[in-house]
Amino acid sequence: MATVYEIIQGLSQAAANAYDGALGEDQSPLKTGALRREEGDALIDERVMDGFNVKFYGNMMCLTYQSEIQLKEVYAQGFEGEMEQRLTDIVGWLKKEYKKITGGSVSLTEEGEVDVMVQNSSRVRSWVEAKKHYKVSGLAAEMNDDNAGSTNPVERGWKTFLEQGGWKGTRPDNDTRKK
Repeated sequence: MATVYEIIQGLSQAAANAYDGALGEDQSPLKTGALRREEGDALIDERVMDGFNVKFYGNMMCLTYQSEIQLKEVYAQGFEGEMEQRLTDIVGWLKKEYKKITGGSVSLTEEGEVDVMVQNSSRVRSWVEAKKHYKVSGLAAEMNDDNAGSTNPVERGWKTFLEQGGWKGTRPDNDTRKK
C-alpha cells in the first residue's frame, strides 16, 4: 500500500509531465489526448493556450482546466458536456501516467459536478476555467477533519500571544497617538 506522500507525489509528477513542450521517452512531443493545444498543426494553425492543474486538500483532488476560447464555442450546444469530457480525458491520462511513474494504480472517484466559468477580458479574448473534484483512493477520510477530535484547538503559544493583549485594546506606554 502506498503512503499518502507517494500517492500525492505520483499524481503531482503525472500532472507536471504534461507541460507544454514536454517530450516522451522516444523524444517525440508528449500527447495527453485531452488538450486542445495538441490538435491541428502547430506551424499553420492558431496556437491554443490551455493546460490543467491539480490541487490536493484532505483526501480530495481538485482538477482545474484552463483554455482560451471563442464565444461562439461557449454558445454552442453541449459546451458544458464538452468540458466535462475534457476533464474525464485528463483524469484518464493522469491515471495512466501515474501507473507509468509509480507502477501502481490510483482510483479517482468523481465528487459533485463540473463547475465551468467563462470570462472575457475584451470582445476578442475569452477563457474558460473548468473545475471538478475527485476523491483519491488510498487517502484516509480523517484527512478532512479540522480539529474534530481535538479538545484544545488553540495551542499554548498562540494562547499566550492572545493573552498579552494584542487585540484587547491595551496600548503600550510609549504609544503617543491620540485615543
